[in-house]
Parts: sequence; structure tokens; C-alpha cells
Amino acid sequence: MATMMCILPLFNRSSLLCATNLLGYGLQEVRNYVGCRVIRDQKRRRWAKEYAEERLRLVALKRNDILPIEIKELAGKQITETIPRQTALRQLTPRCIVTSRGRGTIQRWRISRFIFRHLVDYNKMAGVQRAMW
Repeated sequence: MATMMCILPLFNRSSLLCATNLLGYGLQEVRNYVGCRVIRDQKRRRWAKEYAEERLRLVALKRNDILPIEIKELAGKQITETIPRQTALRQLTPRCIVTSRGRGTIQRWRISRFIFRHLVDYNKMAGVQRAMW
């Protein structure tokens, strides 16, 4: 067991991970970049996560029928002034993380239908089978 503990730190070195080139081992690089739309979508998702609690509270105050109109207006004003517009959930597009395609995305896996079919055809997704009858 002691020898195993001595060997394990050798595999955790960042230089080893950075220097690894998997293309020489039969793996083909198909897409070597991430689209700018994916980067923008990730940024919006990060902002939505940061501001989710505050936005939820203020929207609940704004939509409440029992509260006076002055409080509703203050909540609405605070939403527009302090919280970025991109944090709204309607701003998040279900986008493919492989091809950055905005349409035809299967939301459960966040990949487009073309990539989904390719992965299922070659049995790369666990628990998903192509329909045959």
C-alpha cells in the first residue's frame, strides 16, 4: 500500500496532463474550438446563477398583489438598476455545447440532434438506444 501512495502523486502533476497529446492514440480531433456563442451562453448561465436568489425575491415582491403599489414600484426599480438583464432565464438559449448550435438541441444532454444521433449510433451514450421495431 505504501508503494501505491508513492506512485499516485506522479499521475497528478499538471505538467503531465498539459503535455499529454491524445491525437496520436487514434483519437481524431473533429472540432478544435468553442464558438463565441457558447462562451456567451456560459457567461450568462454564470450570471444567472449569481443573481438568482436576489432576482427571485425582487420579482416575487414586484408581482405580489397584496403589497402596496409603492413597494412594487421600488422592487421593479431595483431590478432594473441593480440586476443585469442577461440574468433573466429567458435570455438563456438551449445551445449545443459541442457545435454551439442554437436550434434542435436536446435539453437533457445539451447537445444538438446531429451530435446526439452520432453518439447514439456509435454506442457512446450509456442507457440510450436507437429505436428499432
